[in-house]
Amino acid sequence: MFGLARQLWRNGVVGINKRNADYILVHNPRKYFPLVDDKLLTKEIAEKVGISVPTLYGKIEFPHEVRSFSSIVANRADFVVKPAQGSGGDGILVVVGRMGEYFRLADGSMIDNRDMAFHLNNILAGTFSLGGQPDKVLVEYKVDFDPVFEKITFRGVPDIRIVVFLGVPVMAMVRLPTRLSRGKANLHQGAIGAGIAIPSGRTLTAVLKNSVVSEHPDTNNPVMDVEIPSWNILLDMAARSCDLTHLGYQGIDIVLDRARGPLLLELNARPGLNIQIANREGLRHRLELVAARVAELNTAADRVRFAKENFWPNPVS
Repeated sequence: MFGLARQLWRNGVVGINKRNADYILVHNPRKYFPLVDDKLLTKEIAEKVGISVPTLYGKIEFPHEVRSFSSIVANRADFVVKPAQGSGGDGILVVVGRMGEYFRLADGSMIDNRDMAFHLNNILAGTFSLGGQPDKVLVEYKVDFDPVFEKITFRGVPDIRIVVFLGVPVMAMVRLPTRLSRGKANLHQGAIGAGIAIPSGRTLTAVLKNSVVSEHPDTNNPVMDVEIPSWNILLDMAARSCDLTHLGYQGIDIVLDRARGPLLLELNARPGLNIQIANREGLRHRLELVAARVAELNTAADRVRFAKENFWPNPVS
C-alpha cells in the first residue's frame, strides 16, 4: 500500500486531502464561494465582463411562482431546467421537445406538466442544492452543441472542464455523454472523460469509468486527436475566471454552441480530481510550477502563454 502511495506521489497525483488542505483552503476564501455556488450569480458576474453564457429565459424563486413556468417556456420546443445551487448535474432536466402537455427529455423519457411542477417544487425545497438549502429554478437556453462532437456523444451536450490555478489553465478535459450516463456529461454516471493537450487543444487518451478507451461506446468513433474549436478563446476564458471570483483554485465548465460559440456553463470552487485520470497525469507538478512562477504572470495573456509553453502532455499518455 505504501509503495502505491509513493508511486502516486512521484507521478504527481493530487488526492482529495491535499487538494482541500493545500489549494482550496489556502487559495479559496469562503466569502467568495456564493459567486460560484449560485449559478445565477455566476451568470451575472460573467455577463458584466463580456463572457457569454446560456440565455436565461426566467427564474422561479417561490412555490407560488411555479404556475408562471408555462409562460416562461411559452412555445419553446427545448430548454434546460436547473437548480441554481445544484452540483454534479443533479436536478437538471434537458427538454428536447414537447408533445401537448408532455415534455421529452434528452434521455428519451417523457414527463407531463404535473411531474414538471413536482420537480420544480423539489428544486425550490433544496432537494438538489448544496447543503439542502432552499433554492431557485433557472430556465435557460439549451445548447446546440458544436458539430465536432456529433460523432462522439450520445444525446446530451458535451462540456469542457479546465482546472485553473492562480489564473493559469493547468489541465483540461472534455466530458462526452454516453448511453450509460443517460446523456449527461458526468463521469461518475458513465460519461467519457478525454484529456485535452493544453498547447494544441487536441484530445488525448480517454477513460470510461476505470477503463482507458479509444472509441465512444455508442458511436464506435475515435475520441482521441479531436481538435477542440476556439481553443484559444476557451483558455482566455479560463485565465480570466479567477478575476471574476477571486478564487485561486477552481474549475470552469464551458460548452461549445453551434451558433454562439463558447459559453460559460458554471464555475466550481471544488473541482474534482478525475481530470488527472482523463489526462493520465497528476496535477501536482503543474500546480507547483505555477506557484513558483506566478509573480511573472500579470495578465490573462501571460497566463495562457505560460500554460501553452509548459503543459505539454505526459509522453505516457
